[in-house]
Amino acid sequence: MPRSIEPDPTTWWERYGHRLSRNGVSEDPVGEQTIRPIHPVTAAELTEDTIVRNRTDRPEEGWRRLVFAGSRGLVNPGPSEAEQHRRARLRRIHATLTGAHRVAVTSIKGGVGKTTVATCLGLALAENRGDRAVVLDANPDAGTLADRLTGESSVTVRELLRDYDRIGSWADVSRYTSLAGRLQVLASAQDPASSDAFSREEYAQVCALLARFFNIIITDSGTGLVHSAMEGTLGLADDLIVVGAPTVDGSSRASKTLDWLVAHGYAELAANAVVVLSCDRGSAEIDRGRVRDHFAARSRAVVEVPRDPHLATGGRVELARLRRPTRDAFLELAALIADRFTADPQS
Repeated sequence: MPRSIEPDPTTWWERYGHRLSRNGVSEDPVGEQTIRPIHPVTAAELTEDTIVRNRTDRPEEGWRRLVFAGSRGLVNPGPSEAEQHRRARLRRIHATLTGAHRVAVTSIKGGVGKTTVATCLGLALAENRGDRAVVLDANPDAGTLADRLTGESSVTVRELLRDYDRIGSWADVSRYTSLAGRLQVLASAQDPASSDAFSREEYAQVCALLARFFNIIITDSGTGLVHSAMEGTLGLADDLIVVGAPTVDGSSRASKTLDWLVAHGYAELAANAVVVLSCDRGSAEIDRGRVRDHFAARSRAVVEVPRDPHLATGGRVELARLRRPTRDAFLELAALIADRFTADPQS
């Protein structure tokens, strides 16, 4: 007859409790350690923040992306340093902006890429932000901004001024602009006889209207600093971009632009300006490092835009067709402008 097994009178704790430390980890030398929760487990622990792996460390470019995708995420080399820099720039560009921020792009010398800079800055901000951006051609000499963006210049700032009192909604103002991606473009008058009448007062009137509907207003000003519209541009600007080139004439004219600003009551605007060096023209005989250091000592920042075949055509600009270093330069310029949004005094 089989022997009956008497129930063990000892409790589980009496038999095994001595093997547990105070934090609930088994000290039993036989087998692996076992974690036993001290606090009750609830559904509140299963949230997106706790169970979804960080997506920002996934590479999205180059061979790193191919390795990550090919291994189905098992091998993750992480984003390159360049990709991390681009992501950091985009985070800066996404800075919160309340009210309107006015950016003036200017140069005392023509032919250094002022309109190109205004064009690419507008596209970089508009394509990477969710608010409204407009670029205004304030050149009194039949500016080419609209040609570089949309090719549409049949309706201009002159018609907007003519109908000023009848514009009361977004639908109204959008009839006077053309669209390049997400960027709105307000062309200048193409008849030199009428564009000469674009005065400081009219510029202020246009800016006041645009500020009702747009968060970012970029002005491509005319060459020179003494015409009436330029006086209005500088008086209203929250940020200034001075365009030059790493050449003897291009750099000296850009520096004289800063001299003129300081001498005429715009010292603070000059000190906070961003100097853009357009490198379409250049020479190995020029000490570019010395040129950059000169402007770095006189302004908030310096951005060098490399020569790009797409920009060199002088035709319609598309960000996707720019070389990567050129796109990175304009992203950095956009980030430098957005750095000032949080301190924006406008409301």
